[in-house]
Amino acid sequence: MRVGAFLLSAQFPGQSHAQALDRTVAATLGAERAGLDSVWLAEHHFVPYGVCPNAATLAALLLGRTRRIHLGTAVSVLSTTHPVALGEQAALLHLTTGGRFTLGVGRGGPWIDLAVFGSGVAAYEQGFAERLDLLMDFLRGSRVRGDGPQFSFPEVPVVPRATQPARTGHGELADWLGLRGEPALRLPRQRTEAGAPVGAGEAGGGEAGSGRTGAGGPPVVVACTSPASVRLAAERGLPMLLGMHSGDEDKLRMLNSYRAAWRACGRGEEQLARVEREHLAAGVAQVADRTPAARATLLRSMPGWFEYGLGAHRTVDGRERKMRDPYAYTELLCDLHAVGTPRQCADRLLATAERTGLRRFALLAEGSGDQEATLENIARLGAEVLPQLS
Repeated sequence: MRVGAFLLSAQFPGQSHAQALDRTVAATLGAERAGLDSVWLAEHHFVPYGVCPNAATLAALLLGRTRRIHLGTAVSVLSTTHPVALGEQAALLHLTTGGRFTLGVGRGGPWIDLAVFGSGVAAYEQGFAERLDLLMDFLRGSRVRGDGPQFSFPEVPVVPRATQPARTGHGELADWLGLRGEPALRLPRQRTEAGAPVGAGEAGGGEAGSGRTGAGGPPVVVACTSPASVRLAAERGLPMLLGMHSGDEDKLRMLNSYRAAWRACGRGEEQLARVEREHLAAGVAQVADRTPAARATLLRSMPGWFEYGLGAHRTVDGRERKMRDPYAYTELLCDLHAVGTPRQCADRLLATAERTGLRRFALLAEGSGDQEATLENIARLGAEVLPQLS
């Protein structure tokens, strides 16, 4: 099992943008110290729900500040980004960090962002498949051209080519730049089902789901919240990112739909098994000595953040939108995820793994809204929960 932290750079009521971003930086460094496998960064525009507007840019900063941990975007929004520009960023991070970067992409929502960045509502409603295909053409090929209704341009060479071998050895950006730093931390690694450590030196090839480094370019995951996005991910041979709101039964339905779409494309079972090991489930983690205390921490802070942050979303065309009840939604997340004592958190993760077969988790660790409490939560996740998952 591979467990990482999910960080939204959430601006809780009363906090500044800088405080939210500082917490993300500190939490990432804390996640590496704690021995977590990865950190996943979200991006949002114009809302305090999350104040990071470019997850790949923040990942670049954090890759330069860390030595071992993997960084991923959860997600970079394709509806408001040029796929080739995003591909260039991903290739750059892949090649300069020894393969420590994973690109997560999603369709986003019908938000005012579409008007601000000029892509329009069609990019959200009909354009995701074309954008994803163009992105993958860039990341997996040597030349790329635009032949669709959204992007039309002549063939150009792919520079830099993500399919060239990533740097070997330490794979650290600081070393590549000739900067001296402290020796890399030697921390216990989470282990795969076969018992091999998961780390930046893991071998991998170009086939989907076959590994996190090597000549295949950066791994890509697709956020899936609808049957259409599940089918699209399966048809493109890409693993899914499943949302926090999904319980185990919802996850099972989506996994079964993915398998059906995969087999309908005529792909083999061996490759399916490899890709399924790369599916990623988002969740929540809050560790405390007693379960009521863990729940109380989240119920004090998250409803206000949801109301303050999600309530700021504006649709691109004035369409009506309904928001979940913030308190009830927080209670649901506490029921679904790893909230409680270390043993209960471990049992919750193990139960999901047993029921669904999922082995990768990105856990929202900043639900308290407080930087010191977030760092303590991450430290306890590493020291008290992860050892129970081995």
